[in-house]
Amino acid sequence: MLITFKSKSLPEVMMYQEHAQRILDLLHKNPTRGVITAAEAAQALSVLEHEVALSKLHPEVDAEHEVHTPEQEDNGDLPENKLNLRVGFAQRAFPLLEMLRSAKQEGQDIIWGV
Repeated sequence: MLITFKSKSLPEVMMYQEHAQRILDLLHKNPTRGVITAAEAAQALSVLEHEVALSKLHPEVDAEHEVHTPEQEDNGDLPENKLNLRVGFAQRAFPLLEMLRSAKQEGQDIIWGV
């Protein structure tokens, strides 16, 4: 299922729910429907930037949070030719981080599920 994050500050950001779930869990938000108010944007940005920094310092932890993808074999491993193609938390979070920065700067809310 796709989650579409909307804000008047930037174009929509779409993510698969299984990828957005980690972000929303960190922000204590419901994946079905929610809002990050302009007042919450600074704190949300801080939380996500901290998690991105941790994921870069400890890529093995990032791999633990990786969701099962169709490219993975039945034992959970990626085939040899796909090992360098992993998309980490920092890359997945980047579009939403940009939206949070813009929403904070412009005083706009971010909504989804409506």
